[in-house]
Amino acid sequence: MSQKSERVSEALYSYLAAHTDPEDAFLSDRRAAATDAGIPSIQISPEQASFMQILLRLAKAEQVIEVGTLAGYAAINMARALGPGGRVRTIEIDPGHAEFAEHWIADSDVAGRVEVLLGDAREVLAGIADQSADAFFIDADKVGYPTYLQHGLRILRPGGLMMVDNAFAFGHILDADNQDDSVLAIRRFNEEMAAVEVLQSIIVPLGDGCWVGVTRGLVSG
Repeated sequence: MSQKSERVSEALYSYLAAHTDPEDAFLSDRRAAATDAGIPSIQISPEQASFMQILLRLAKAEQVIEVGTLAGYAAINMARALGPGGRVRTIEIDPGHAEFAEHWIADSDVAGRVEVLLGDAREVLAGIADQSADAFFIDADKVGYPTYLQHGLRILRPGGLMMVDNAFAFGHILDADNQDDSVLAIRRFNEEMAAVEVLQSIIVPLGDGCWVGVTRGLVSG
């Protein structure tokens, strides 16, 4: 067997997506409504959502923290992978995005399992107790990723699941000519994430690249 994996070409990715559970009509309608409302079409892909659900089920996650609600797509998907007592707390700084997400969450099948917290994630996360979450998902402003990561490491229980979106910097991670602030921030963050000793982590080439890590043991604040 070859030690080097087959490169994930566009054709192979399309094949992968075609063999993954598709999003249902509710989520498809929500995606279209978000576009009509002028919300950026940057939510996670359906295949990434399916992968995250599998991870959450394997981790037997009950308490999930998300940084960056946008339109609520990831929050709804994650909540669907939790048990009856499971809960997703998702943080959003934009009042318009938060209101849109709350509306769609209220109409979803997981209405009682998702809470939208309006505010600056740095302030909201500071009020969340140590080792109180089973999983932590970051998908917000890229410059803030290092701060959110440090909060996440404090908030996650031992053996907790860390997930971080946009590791490929919107497809520009290897484009040396691209000096956009968000791209530069992701490049720096990827180096930092790879060096975190309390995490065993890897970038999974789904969507725009998703960091997946598991805390190795107790994490000090």
